[in-house]
Amino acid sequence: MKIAIQLVEVLAVFVVIFYLYCRSPAFRPLMPDWPQPRGKFRLYVVFSGIAILGNYLGVPVVEGEAIVNARAVGSVLAGLLGGPVLGILVGLTAGVHRVTAMGGAAALAGAVATTLEGGLGGLVHLWLKRRPEVLMTPGVAFVTTLLGEIMHMGIVLLLTQPHSRAVAVVNAIALPMVAMNPVGAALFMTVLLERQREEDRVAAASSERALKVAERSLELMARGFRPAVASDLATIVREETGVGAVGVTDTLRVLGWSGLGGDHHRPGRPIASPYTKQALASNTVVFADGIRQAYDCTVSPSCPLSSVLIVPLQVDGTVVGTVQLFEPRGRRFLNMNRSLGEGLGALLSSQLLISRYQEQKSLLVLSELKLARAQVNPHFLFNALNTIIAILRRDADRSRELLIHLSNFFRKNLKRSSDVSTLAEEMEHVGAYLEIEKARFEGRIVVETDVDPALATLTMPSFTLQPLVENAFKHGVSSLLGEGRVSIRARRRDGAVVVEVEDNAGAWQGPADGAGLGMQIVDKRVKNLYGSAYGLSVECTAHELTRVTLRLPAEEASPA
Repeated sequence: MKIAIQLVEVLAVFVVIFYLYCRSPAFRPLMPDWPQPRGKFRLYVVFSGIAILGNYLGVPVVEGEAIVNARAVGSVLAGLLGGPVLGILVGLTAGVHRVTAMGGAAALAGAVATTLEGGLGGLVHLWLKRRPEVLMTPGVAFVTTLLGEIMHMGIVLLLTQPHSRAVAVVNAIALPMVAMNPVGAALFMTVLLERQREEDRVAAASSERALKVAERSLELMARGFRPAVASDLATIVREETGVGAVGVTDTLRVLGWSGLGGDHHRPGRPIASPYTKQALASNTVVFADGIRQAYDCTVSPSCPLSSVLIVPLQVDGTVVGTVQLFEPRGRRFLNMNRSLGEGLGALLSSQLLISRYQEQKSLLVLSELKLARAQVNPHFLFNALNTIIAILRRDADRSRELLIHLSNFFRKNLKRSSDVSTLAEEMEHVGAYLEIEKARFEGRIVVETDVDPALATLTMPSFTLQPLVENAFKHGVSSLLGEGRVSIRARRRDGAVVVEVEDNAGAWQGPADGAGLGMQIVDKRVKNLYGSAYGLSVECTAHELTRVTLRLPAEEASPA
């Protein structure tokens, strides 16, 4: 009983350490980079440390020849989360440490068992990797570790000499280790899932707020960037973010204000804050948290505001103003509000871009803009903005390139002046989308294109190809833990042109899973233009591939 209590204490220390790690910026729960080398290296360091710590915190038994330990928790979880190679490496690292640093008759058996337990966790990972909702559960962690510890006892009996010593070791360590290590692994997985749920709740709240702002401001921004619009916009942003105050400026003066400090931050006043001037001049986000970097109001010494986030608004690369989020003294600027504010700046800039085109185009072009907006998935936009914001912190040049791709994506949507376009134009449009998605998935996605150059001038309905590619990401490779592949091919076949978009997820379930609306629109437009002999077809082999085939006439055809 005393040994069991000591092992419980060790597991409690592990859970605390893992909890603190989960709360640190280094932890990225269930993110796409875990299957990548950088993510696996992070897991290797953490779980190797846990496993080795299990050696040091273990309880010696049988005159020091064996140790009651929680080493298996590190190797099994490493295998479950990162696969067989990671699990075996963590187990091997902890096993080598056990043999070389501590010794004992059961050291070799323990090292072999820990390595195999990591491999066992990896095999379970391979078995369930297409079902992460099952893999990442306390029950799976418990059962896998339980089987691993039973295997551990068998290996001790096989490898420890003499046999009488092996029996003595198993009698001493079997009950506490077989009983407590699975519980420890299940607790670890519980902490991980709770952290993931928290991340999901924050992300969902940010997405919901951003989409509400987008919904409420879309019609408003269509009226142009003027004082009446700016005042309403400031009110909308403040209501949705809950910050102390929101200001909107152009490049010279305050256009709108809502919240605290409205008695002196009045619309029409010239811009006085050096932070606002800095954001306008450098076209960069400026953040003064009130602690490391103080915000001092230059208008009134009694201003209640002490921290500010200033995000530039731009159209076609030209800064036209700012949106500013403020918090009062004694109130911390939430990270969610900071990220949300940065995303809203880019979102509102995109809406300003749409508004600028609306003011300059004819009624026909305005109709095309409505079509373009209908084609843009707001979740893609918000994900793109979040990706760019994340990359901005470590690679400004790369984030600038992605912003250009995002701008090109919208620009191509907005500039379509005809209901038809060429295959070359469609591929160019898709190219901007793909650059953003590849950055979002951080090297986990491989895109292959095989398009016959002779088909570059082939005509088709505008916005035909992008929904098919988006479907391959949204309802295909985004669900994979491993590498995703998307192939785009176009060639002549049987007197027609066949365009194929294929992914290796094999997750297509038809219109019932919500993936069919955009494709139904594409199919209907193609059939309306060229006849019922043309259009879309879908082939799917579960967990292997989904292939969407678009059949078009080889020569330009008149509407059917």
